[in-house]
Amino acid sequence: MSSYGTPTTRTETDTDTDPDLAAAASQLRIATFRLARRMRTQRAVDSMSDGQFAVLAALWKNGPHTLGELAERERVSAPSMNRTVNCLQDSGWITRSADENDGRKVVISLTDSGRSVVDETARRRDAWVESALAELSEQERATIAQAAEIMARMVTL
Repeated sequence: MSSYGTPTTRTETDTDTDPDLAAAASQLRIATFRLARRMRTQRAVDSMSDGQFAVLAALWKNGPHTLGELAERERVSAPSMNRTVNCLQDSGWITRSADENDGRKVVISLTDSGRSVVDETARRRDAWVESALAELSEQERATIAQAAEIMARMVTL
């Protein structure tokens, strides 16, 4: 099934897969997709796109970047990243400045306002998750905590 619950076409290589493993993978993919989509609704600025927030979050977590570094990090073209950066700059969430070591390069940095957007979005998302967890039993919360550790390992494989 697709992430929307509709059947997908299986390929020849799919027939070599353990049916239980394939079903578990599909179930995890769908649940993760739906959870991520629900969490993305919890943001400080409703009009901000996911791509714009991803750039702010990358700058918040990893510090200043060049346009090319941001484009590579987000796996988009430089012109596409330039449009995103222009929007963020117009909103006052980032600044551009000359690189101290190479004046030909432009460094993109988060402003205090941009940092506030990331902090508030993280606070809202944490509050939503906390509220959802409060509805679960102690055993379910323990299972979720264990699953979170396993999923964190999965993304580094």
